[in-house]
Amino acid sequence: MRKKIVAGNWKMNKSMDEAMILASEVVHMVKDEVNSDVQVIIAPPALYLTTLQKHTEPVANMGIAAQNCSNKASGAYTGEISASMLKSIGVTHVIIGHSERRQYFNESNEQLAEKVNIVLENGMTPIFCCGESLEQRQGEGFFEFVASQLTEGIFHLSSEDFGKVVIAYEPIWAIGTGLTASSAQAQEMHAYLRGHLASKYGQAIADETSILYGGSCNEKNAEEIFSQPDVDGGLIGGASLKSREFTNIAKSF
Repeated sequence: MRKKIVAGNWKMNKSMDEAMILASEVVHMVKDEVNSDVQVIIAPPALYLTTLQKHTEPVANMGIAAQNCSNKASGAYTGEISASMLKSIGVTHVIIGHSERRQYFNESNEQLAEKVNIVLENGMTPIFCCGESLEQRQGEGFFEFVASQLTEGIFHLSSEDFGKVVIAYEPIWAIGTGLTASSAQAQEMHAYLRGHLASKYGQAIADETSILYGGSCNEKNAEEIFSQPDVDGGLIGGASLKSREFTNIAKSF
């Protein structure tokens, strides 16, 4: 049975004091209100990971994610953070290939494949992101484009390692553009991607892979989106910065 997952990507937001308050509120709400079979993950800025990990650790269905990591194991890479460092402070998940990393930092699928490898080597779970832009969506071949991100980023993995990966589909065209992807559009892409996974790893493994939706998901549309047969939760952006709204999204299954 696939895991139900709601992950909150805080991006570059919140002071330390604000982050402490938000994390504390989320932890208490999740503990009291969210079903234990729903995994809730928060991804604060790297500066706060050590402190906030101590908040989430006592809650069995909570984890903490880094928003990125280096594709290098160690060495003279000023400003970078290695996977082994993240593992050493109790990080459970790492977001790999978020659309903003691809767009603003020119991360290639080859680099992302290296990051996936090093995250797995350190016993953490990669949340591998994929998705198309508005220009691509309005053209032809957007299904194939998103599939190619998976092919080039994670299809080198063995079946055993692939089973440890979570996928997040981000329709970039529906984030901050005023456009909204319908639940039917989300389901259509998720079903296509699951079929693509099955073509490489077989239907059984594809059916066990959690695919999250990451396109302007909020407490008003989460229940409808999460009810789709191939949507297993959400990678939440702005709504994850509000404890009540984020918790309500986690309760939407």
